[in-house]
Amino acid sequence: MLTDNDVPAWWRGLGLPGLVDLHTHFLPDRMLRRVWAHFDEIEPLIGQEWPIHYRDDEPARLATIRRLGVRRFTALSYAHRPGMAASLTDFSLSLAAEHDDCVPSATFYPEEGVLGQVQSALDRGARVFKIHAQIGAFDLRDPLLDPVWGLLADAAIPVVIHVGSGPVASPGITGPDKLAGVLARHPLLTAVVAHLGAPEYDEFLDLAERYPWVHLDTTMVFTDFFEQLAPFNPALLPRLADLPDRVVLGSDFPNIPYPYAHQLESLERLRDREPRLDDDWLRAVCWFNGLRLIGE
Repeated sequence: MLTDNDVPAWWRGLGLPGLVDLHTHFLPDRMLRRVWAHFDEIEPLIGQEWPIHYRDDEPARLATIRRLGVRRFTALSYAHRPGMAASLTDFSLSLAAEHDDCVPSATFYPEEGVLGQVQSALDRGARVFKIHAQIGAFDLRDPLLDPVWGLLADAAIPVVIHVGSGPVASPGITGPDKLAGVLARHPLLTAVVAHLGAPEYDEFLDLAERYPWVHLDTTMVFTDFFEQLAPFNPALLPRLADLPDRVVLGSDFPNIPYPYAHQLESLERLRDREPRLDDDWLRAVCWFNGLRLIGE
């Protein structure tokens, strides 16, 4: 079993200088504690506990992610109501200004003035955005967001989008048809589908095959924990192998119920079922693809 202490040797064995993780969370302390409280109470909804493995203060979490060798990480946040997104973006951009290894991150919400907020974030150097349709309870096709999608498509800035129906479906909010509607109008949008679109893996793979800038992040997928919630059909692995430049490492650090190392070993063992998901694939997923998306 790979442990966190083994992680630096793991990526060195691949010949990499470290890891690029596009799906990590750093939030204002009060909000982060509310997120943790939500996971503490999630068992009745998903049928299993979700114990936060890295329930530490911000300096400790920064030290941990650096000790693992994550050279570039994000400070993803997401608003669940109007009036939150601008301050969350301020927090994330301030964190990146203090820490060079944090990718300048931002968020948005379908509300009046959203286009100006996104333009402001871009003007201040934002290089990745995150939205969570399920938590925010909004449809990606909301007319207020249409100019935002156009702006981000033109800027070639990646947007990490949680729109899959896991862990709990939200009818009318989640599902691949929502992102498909956006991509029909903005086919060059750099959409990074969180959690590989769980549990609708097949349909989100369809979108990645159809649109050249759709990417998929690995967050929690293939881990023992997630295989209980949303198992990945092994018959889809050849299609994943056909998209070696479109899969990026994501972890959900620190809000995960197992050590960070387990995400990596879960990716490594895929080669047992699909030989093309080999060391070259791991190098692309864990370093090169993510680095390309953030423009480095």
